[in-house]
Amino acid sequence: MFGLGKPSTLPSADEALPGRSSQPWTLGEHVVLRTPVVTDLGDGAVPAGHEVAIFGLGCFWGAEEIYWQVPGVWSTSVGYAGGHTTHPTYDEVCSGRTGHTEAVRIVFDPAVVSFGDLVKRFFEIHDPTQGMRQGNDVGTQYRSAIYFTSPEQEATARELTKVYADELARRRLGDVTTEIRPAAPLPDGVAYYYAEDAHQQYLAKNPFGYRCHANTGVKFPEV
Repeated sequence: MFGLGKPSTLPSADEALPGRSSQPWTLGEHVVLRTPVVTDLGDGAVPAGHEVAIFGLGCFWGAEEIYWQVPGVWSTSVGYAGGHTTHPTYDEVCSGRTGHTEAVRIVFDPAVVSFGDLVKRFFEIHDPTQGMRQGNDVGTQYRSAIYFTSPEQEATARELTKVYADELARRRLGDVTTEIRPAAPLPDGVAYYYAEDAHQQYLAKNPFGYRCHANTGVKFPEV
């Protein structure tokens, strides 16, 4: 947090730190939901009928806390996405030399909460106009992002982003800077790397810890 003086532009693949070939830490059970933290697609950990959503919306500690409380959310984790460095560490991401943003990965039951509802919440709890920052947290790792995991999610993300962008423009509150890209394993999808155990459900472990909830104060309009 408080990445003052950190790079404000993303590194190229050639400029990024090299990373490592595998995750150098292990992760256990979600300390709040008592479900697996590691829920990679294809490994059987995601329950049948559930979906995965990945959002970048500033410091991932407070973002994960909000989403694990949403009815229909089965599991959450925090990690790094959208960059080049493989299996980066927190310090490497905070250096601005990996290209990643801090992200929250959400496994949810669409019969209880829709992806669209998660996107609407996403826009209400952070400020998507701030570019490479959220509030006092400055750096490329705090940029706004939606990494969709299906064509249907992409369509919903783009439609709702336009709705919210039009509402902010009507209020003269700035342009939305949210990047929308596919998540792996979709073609050309970006990888998601799990953060260290200390960051998983950080605010359940540290109830008085830091929360950054920069936002526009604008509720998502009725659509």
